[in-house]
Amino acid sequence: MATLAKGSKKLLNAWAFYDWANSVYSLTISSAIFPIFYGALFRDAGIEKIEVFGGLIARGPLISYVTAAAFLVVSFISPLLSGIADYTGNKKIFLKFFCYLGSLSCIGLYFFSLENIYFGLLCYFLGLIGFWASLVFYNSYLPDIAFKEQQDAISAKGYSWGYIGSVLLLILNLLMIMKYEWFGFEGAGEPTKISFIMVGIWWMGFSQYSFYYLPKGHDLGKPATKDVIFNGFRELKGVWNRLGDSPKLKAYLRAFFVYSMAVQTVMLIAAFFGEEEIAWGGDTERTIGLIVSILLIQLVAVAGAELTSKASARYGNIKTLIVINIIWCIICAFAYFVESPMEFYITAGFVGLVMGGIQALSRSTYSKFLPETEDTTSFFSFYDVAEKIGIVIGMFIFGFIAQITGSMRASIVSIILFFAIGLILLLFIPRDKKP
Repeated sequence: MATLAKGSKKLLNAWAFYDWANSVYSLTISSAIFPIFYGALFRDAGIEKIEVFGGLIARGPLISYVTAAAFLVVSFISPLLSGIADYTGNKKIFLKFFCYLGSLSCIGLYFFSLENIYFGLLCYFLGLIGFWASLVFYNSYLPDIAFKEQQDAISAKGYSWGYIGSVLLLILNLLMIMKYEWFGFEGAGEPTKISFIMVGIWWMGFSQYSFYYLPKGHDLGKPATKDVIFNGFRELKGVWNRLGDSPKLKAYLRAFFVYSMAVQTVMLIAAFFGEEEIAWGGDTERTIGLIVSILLIQLVAVAGAELTSKASARYGNIKTLIVINIIWCIICAFAYFVESPMEFYITAGFVGLVMGGIQALSRSTYSKFLPETEDTTSFFSFYDVAEKIGIVIGMFIFGFIAQITGSMRASIVSIILFFAIGLILLLFIPRDKKP
């Protein structure tokens, strides 16, 4: 197969299509069906705490700590693998490996139960690693396949396709769960678990289109050495040293580290918060309400990502990010007082409006601030390590506050603080040039 030229429509679409493939994980597993399934396991057993690793822990802090542990692993292995990828000139093989690890782990969630808690948590743990580690290599392709003037639009397109694809599968899963008799099931439990299998198959299957067209990666012509495993850390150190020559990039990363800590914590914990803190009235109302909320977020996020792309083209990336962070502060302050389903729906709508936009714009802003280099994997590894360490801190703080207060609601205060600090740091980014 002939190598596609940088900036070609087919290559750009092939890259964006991986969002279509993998976003079913972030919607079904992270946001919608698994959090409901996870909460129902505890409610049906009539317990709020379970003995894990020798101690009793509530379900909310438990999932927060497992999530934080997974991101800690990702932040450690990403530079190792990106260094090897640079030396072999083949980042696609790592993208494939973590795609398959994540999709197979989703399939393994079919066996999640309180009696099988360690295996279930392991599948959840490995699914997180597979999803987020694959994004290290996926994101690093952006400056390789798109010119700077194309990056905002194609980044937004990827998120938009991801939202649309994941919503389509979620609607099918929702029909299977709510109208289980149509599909020959005797209850909602079995189709709920089958939805985890469908996520794994969807992710693995649709990613093949991206794998077919994406290049292997840049061969930097570096000789392999016996200590190749540490190349990634040396390259991260090199990126850190180069930040001194890029004050705008360094200032942006500082701000991104803080506000991304809040964004990712919201995304990872929102459904668990809604499942536990909102007065739904009953199990059926809870299931329908949460999935409707997630669908609302996804559908609004499609428009939000496009609007953000247009706003950044007109006003500049940094000014747009500042406004989005202000909106996030207001949303989180409102969420602290949310109790009724209608209030939760309103919050979900506004979250959707800014969720996709801040992710797509953050990724493309970083890409455009990069110095001229073919070593994009190392720079995006640095970006992803910063993001993952931020998530570890954010999730640990969220879980710790929830554990000592007995309520996830009190943890929202920490998220507001992160957004506020990120907003302040964005104001100090040099803006002598419009990105």
